[in-house]
Amino acid sequence: MAAVSPSTILAVDDDDINLKMLVFMLDDFGYKVRTATCGSEALESVAKQPPDLVVLDVMMPGLDGFEVLQLLKADAKTEKIPVVMLTALSDDASRRRALKLGASRFFTKPADRREVETALRDLLKRGSAA
Repeated sequence: MAAVSPSTILAVDDDDINLKMLVFMLDDFGYKVRTATCGSEALESVAKQPPDLVVLDVMMPGLDGFEVLQLLKADAKTEKIPVVMLTALSDDASRRRALKLGASRFFTKPADRREVETALRDLLKRGSAA
């Protein structure tokens, strides 16, 4: 039986420290991790090689996370990629907006590590069954 390769997650955050912490956490969960530091870089990365899932910050210069999410969900090639928002925003309006635009989950930083791990595992499991 062939070994199952780990899922690839694109981690997007403009803050270097937050991005390093996110990469460390995702790597610890056993995923292959690619990174992007802005919305346009994230879109380029997805276009070149679609990841299995995107973890996306909201507040970034240029294209913010909401705009990136909207563009991903509007494209037939990328609309099915699960997107998890991980942001400092904690207001209900931001949460509702993200979910309305198609985010699979919305976590406020600092997020509970176990909750994030469970959400990612469940979303990736669903994606592989589709």
